[in-house]
Amino acid sequence: MYQEFYKLEALPFQLTPDHRFFFGSAAHNRAMAHLTYGLAQGEGFIIITGDVGAGKTTLVGYLLSTLDPDRFVAAKIVTTQLEADDMLRMVSSTFGLPTEGLDKASLLNRLEAFLEDVHESGRRALLVVDEAQNLSVRALEELRMLSNFQIGEVTPLQCFLLGQPQFRQILANPALEQLRQRVIASYHLGPLASAETRAYVEHRMKLAGWDGDPEITGSAYEQVHKITAGVPRKVNTLFSRILLYGYLEELHRIDGPDVIQVAEEQEQEIGQIIDSTPMGEISLEEPMVHASGKGTNGSGSRHEDSPTNGAAAIDTRRIENLESHVELHDRIIKRTLRAIASYLEGRPDDR
Repeated sequence: MYQEFYKLEALPFQLTPDHRFFFGSAAHNRAMAHLTYGLAQGEGFIIITGDVGAGKTTLVGYLLSTLDPDRFVAAKIVTTQLEADDMLRMVSSTFGLPTEGLDKASLLNRLEAFLEDVHESGRRALLVVDEAQNLSVRALEELRMLSNFQIGEVTPLQCFLLGQPQFRQILANPALEQLRQRVIASYHLGPLASAETRAYVEHRMKLAGWDGDPEITGSAYEQVHKITAGVPRKVNTLFSRILLYGYLEELHRIDGPDVIQVAEEQEQEIGQIIDSTPMGEISLEEPMVHASGKGTNGSGSRHEDSPTNGAAAIDTRRIENLESHVELHDRIIKRTLRAIASYLEGRPDDR
């Protein structure tokens, strides 16, 4: 809806990583330099870590889009708790090799033959493993052993490992000493600085065809950075909602209070999800029984809130939350109806 209202050619803040919208912040450019250096070495592991939504997948996706297909054969795995036996099968399948009904020895033979063919064609195989923090130690060891393949003095398979910060703790396991020795480049991707958050938003908006409508004030950018802490995915989520809000309110200028309003509505919606927990799952603290038989708290003083009072308090909070959510949804529905009516009034008569 807001795409037409603001005459944009594309949606600028999709959650799905899209390398076409890659933004080279200082941190992202340094991470790219590490990837490029590692790629030039032609062997070993390159590791990129970062918090959820930091832009790891987009970063590597951008790099892969620049690779010459006559020089590289790239494949990507997004891990979901893979074990060692699954890893070999997944790698083979990702490179397009048949795996059904094959034992480990047969899988290894086929993969080795594939890597030899890649090498003979003058190319290198590049494996990207995303969400690497989900891998077991044995699965990581399996990857290391695959990286041991050699054809003469050439290593035909290189691996990028992308993971959340806890992946570095996994790598510290003594059992992974040999893998650590094969890491030739490693970088932790941090958030955007305040000025970079503004540049990031403007970069994506311009790629989507933004011509200055809506105007976005400095105060709006400051609030976006404050609320999102410069995490790209959070910026995407928030600013997509800001543009929707601007469309519904027919705004051509986005200011700080507008950003705060949208953020508060998002927070209320998240609170609604959290508050939807069934009553049966809520644990009410039982009063301790004193020697006198009267309810007490842990310090021995009289416990004034009985389980009945506790349940009543929870019901009261639920009613208050429900009222606020009804009010919020009422505002959104009214805005949407106004926007639809305005859109229909502006359409030419089709009769």
